[in-house]
Amino acid sequence: MPGSVFGVLARLGLTALDTYNGQGVFALAWVQGLGCLVMGACVGWRDQITAFHPPLYTAIATGFCGSLTTFSSWMLDVFLAFSNGYGNDRIWIYDVMDGLTRTFVTFAISLCGLSLGLHLASYDLSHNHFFRRLGKLHISLPLRLFLLFSSLLIYLLCIPLYFVLSPDFRPLATSALLYSFPGTLMRHILGTQLNGRHPYYPIGTLLANALGTAFLAIFHSLQRLPSSPVSGTSCVVLQGLADGLCGCLSTVSTFAVEVRGMQGRGRQARRAWLYAIGSWVIGQLLMLAILGGSMWGGGAREGDWCVSRL
Repeated sequence: MPGSVFGVLARLGLTALDTYNGQGVFALAWVQGLGCLVMGACVGWRDQITAFHPPLYTAIATGFCGSLTTFSSWMLDVFLAFSNGYGNDRIWIYDVMDGLTRTFVTFAISLCGLSLGLHLASYDLSHNHFFRRLGKLHISLPLRLFLLFSSLLIYLLCIPLYFVLSPDFRPLATSALLYSFPGTLMRHILGTQLNGRHPYYPIGTLLANALGTAFLAIFHSLQRLPSSPVSGTSCVVLQGLADGLCGCLSTVSTFAVEVRGMQGRGRQARRAWLYAIGSWVIGQLLMLAILGGSMWGGGAREGDWCVSRL
């Protein structure tokens, strides 16, 4: 619960911080890169963290990193680049180059961030020994109970914050926080139940990313109908579902760990490429079928009803 909440806050904060006129790189690059860096460090310190308190590893890796990085928003960003959904004045070849740039840069920065995190973890274990000492400590029962109730309280506080804070914060953050944990929980269940079913491919992560992408395409389309029957509150809910549920249901950090784990020679390397490219193709096909059909069928348009209300 707290990992999901803090992951969403970090993602929204980084996105807002790197969204400005003349920005040098698209905002999601920071989100994916930093999330994968933390994920790499967490994987490198896994034995020590789980020896200290096993749920702590799940909170960082599945909760925080999985909610900070987002596969569905990456797919939306790439599709809008390919289709010029941002409304830039350019010819079609620049749309293609923009989509490819957002694809390859995200691939590269995610894998590089993961490798850097693993390197930092190995350096600490070899020199500073902080996490090696942490693994030898034992957490007491009162502290376990405190962490349990604190985690529950952090998420439950999101409900009164939604109503107490200014309504201006709802589309920016507080609505997304309400749907953060359900998205993370769905991804965790899919991963634990399905990832071991196939001998080579993590079906659970693939399905979670596909579902998150499909839901985001639906919510993005509903937000941009030319004349929507939904109220302003419903628009805020749709934005919360897009940022919270879809952002936490889909993940790039776990995806990067799985791709890196498949790397090798021969058939193993081909499996890694097939999984990486296949996930990307599925995401783009879902965007094309759902959002593309709505855009080119005269339904969704960037900057319409819900967008103006937000």
